[in-house]
Amino acid sequence: MLEGALGGTVNMATIRPLELKEPLTAISIDGEYADKTENLGPKVSAAFGRNWELGGAGTFGANINFAYQDRELRRDEFFNKVSMVDDIDLDGDGSVDVSGGPNGKFQLRTENTLEQKKEQRERTAFGVSLQWAPESADANIYLDISKSELDGGQEAYSILDVAGAVKPTSNSFYDANGMLQNYQLENVFVIPKTWSDFTASDASSNAIGGEWYITDTVKISSEYSISKAEELQTASEFNLRPISRSGYQADGSVAEHKTTVTVNHTDSKVPSLVYDDSTILTGADNLVFREMYHKTISTDNQESAFRFDVELTDLGLDFLSKIKAGVRTTETEYSSSRFDLTYNGSSNLKDSHKKAKYNGVLKPTWIDSSIISDSFTTFNQSNTFDQTGFAGANGLSTYRVYDASILSNNVEQTFAEVQQILAGSDRALTGSLADNMTESINSYKEIEETTRALYTQFHVEFGDVNAVVGGRYVETELTSSIVDYVDANGNKVLDTKMNDYKDFLPSLNATYTLTDSTLVRFAAAKVMRRADFDDLSPSLVINNEKTSGTSGSYELEPYRVTQYDLSLEHYFGDGNLVSAAIFYKDVASFTENRTTCVADSSTITGQGTTQWSTICLLDTAGVNKGEIVTHSNSDATAGENFVIAKRNDGLTGIQIAKEVNGGSGEVTGLELAYQQQLDMVPGLGVNVNYTYADSSQPDGNPLLNISNHTFNGQVYWENDGFQLRLAYNWRDKFLDTQVEKRVETVGALGLGIKNSGDPTAAGFDPTVGNNYRNARGQFDFSASYDLNENVTFVLNAVNLTGSPISYSNELNSDWKYSEADRRYTMGVRAKF
Repeated sequence: MLEGALGGTVNMATIRPLELKEPLTAISIDGEYADKTENLGPKVSAAFGRNWELGGAGTFGANINFAYQDRELRRDEFFNKVSMVDDIDLDGDGSVDVSGGPNGKFQLRTENTLEQKKEQRERTAFGVSLQWAPESADANIYLDISKSELDGGQEAYSILDVAGAVKPTSNSFYDANGMLQNYQLENVFVIPKTWSDFTASDASSNAIGGEWYITDTVKISSEYSISKAEELQTASEFNLRPISRSGYQADGSVAEHKTTVTVNHTDSKVPSLVYDDSTILTGADNLVFREMYHKTISTDNQESAFRFDVELTDLGLDFLSKIKAGVRTTETEYSSSRFDLTYNGSSNLKDSHKKAKYNGVLKPTWIDSSIISDSFTTFNQSNTFDQTGFAGANGLSTYRVYDASILSNNVEQTFAEVQQILAGSDRALTGSLADNMTESINSYKEIEETTRALYTQFHVEFGDVNAVVGGRYVETELTSSIVDYVDANGNKVLDTKMNDYKDFLPSLNATYTLTDSTLVRFAAAKVMRRADFDDLSPSLVINNEKTSGTSGSYELEPYRVTQYDLSLEHYFGDGNLVSAAIFYKDVASFTENRTTCVADSSTITGQGTTQWSTICLLDTAGVNKGEIVTHSNSDATAGENFVIAKRNDGLTGIQIAKEVNGGSGEVTGLELAYQQQLDMVPGLGVNVNYTYADSSQPDGNPLLNISNHTFNGQVYWENDGFQLRLAYNWRDKFLDTQVEKRVETVGALGLGIKNSGDPTAAGFDPTVGNNYRNARGQFDFSASYDLNENVTFVLNAVNLTGSPISYSNELNSDWKYSEADRRYTMGVRAKF
């Protein structure tokens, strides 16, 4: 098994031109309809293959393929921040009401957020494979050329309310999980955001290789390939702030326009949000331009690979049918650089409404200004959360925002508008957008990786036992570089670190033929997967608010798994099967997310406090802190003022998340499968399988992305050219992410402290920040009809019943809801 594959062995065979027995032309044309965007997108593919006999010059063959897809989808998401807050007096009788939550705390939902994202993706790919075989030798040479272009991104709106002091109502209560239900948040204000994230990538892969049977029993093969990928990510934001026009006109202040929101939650639906000021998200008198962000990230990735293999057969030994051996090497170079929009070569445009001064005076720009009014749109989709449903009216679902399509398709227009807004201020912008882009030196990274591998594989037979046993030895060398400083000539001087590691990866796959219809299989292997390049660089990426960031490490070891599988398969009738399997996986050295509170002097003047409850607190100015301690307060104004005072004293830090090794765990499970064609109706059949998996980490958490119970079932009918299939896929609740930001202080112990990684520090709770994806099932349907041996009509439906996704925290309370389009595809396949 090649290193990099966790969980199983996949054998892939490439059909080369000379394997075609006759000329082949295949065409597929589909139209895909997505019900939320109401978009119909094309999907087209074509392939052509043929061989030519060249007489004494041998045989030449060619395959040509092409694919194109244009897709548009939408995802709606609603989520909250959940905090652990000391129990309060719900009924106003002067006594604290006990929530039943852990540690005398209840769960409080704040920061109600609605995000609606339209994803657009256009992909074009083509490939050519040429092959030649001489007449005089059992050999061939091939050349593979492929190229793909992917342009895709999101136009999105993010609407949230922040701050707010809790005010119980006559309907308030604590639910069984200690979550406060049905209450008000006084003095909240809204933050409408428009953003786009677009990526253009070009990838190519070229390979030349061949194989040669030196004798009837000795085959050698080799290949050299070069792969390249270039990617440009462009991300932009245009954000608003709720500033009262009448307040500004009265005294020149830029105070937030605030209101009260009534929150009601029923069952598993999206909460109801009713704002006392129903125009808070649409009225021009209370929304001003806040800031524009724009960044570009360029990534280059190039890999050269070489392999040489030898295969020996007919070795004169009854028990040994084949030996394979070979070497593989790769050389990979990766680099990434980032540029940000600034107004003076170093500072971004954050909070321009209250920081940009015109001759010493603040002049906010309201959204009905002639400069930007034509670029605004009112967003209100009738099918918003039509799968999940609302618990009642939701004031976040209708809003007036900057048009995301302008950011995505014509960001120069947005920049020109912002340039007009800031003209004459101390943040004035001159020149073009490109002229005002400044490289983020801390984000620059270079990585070089070299791998060398040797493998040997033996195919053995002992009576009714067939087995493949082998091993793979792999050496990996890594250099990771970031910018140490920039010299007087503007050149980057790099700080380079190195790491290397070695792995031996044995494997065994054995099959025992118990009877003609019953097989026993056993497999054992040690496998590994290297970390992503972004996780291997210690470069630092910090968000615009200077509240959180990420960093990697060149010292990361790969994931390593030792796995065992034992199965029993019984075949009966015409293609019928019943099977059972047990498995065990020992997972070592996978990465964990560790977050520390890093001291940085720039927070004193540059850190935003709008989301004050996520800002980590330091014990001593200038000294990092291992555990994350944040401030919680049911009175948002008091909470923010507390954090501002700490910030001004240098006692707030930046939460820096870093991937580190140290994680381990195990998975034990059972798989059952049954497949049968039913005689009662010709062509009718069923195919079902069930998996039970029990996973654990040393700290008691389950492993990521592993459900206890998974079920897949399919009923199909195939007769007279018709094929109908109805599939149902269901999986149990599973741990989706850890240290999730919006629930980062919620854990089983109710401590309200973000410390899931350091048992020696205060407030340790390994469950804090756990985010679970709730149990979910989905129906899919497919149908086809063979008009004749050349033409087939197809119809597919994905997520037929519109099943949404929801997430819950460690205390089993839902905090996030997500849903996307149902997709319907109709098309035709033709083969000649």
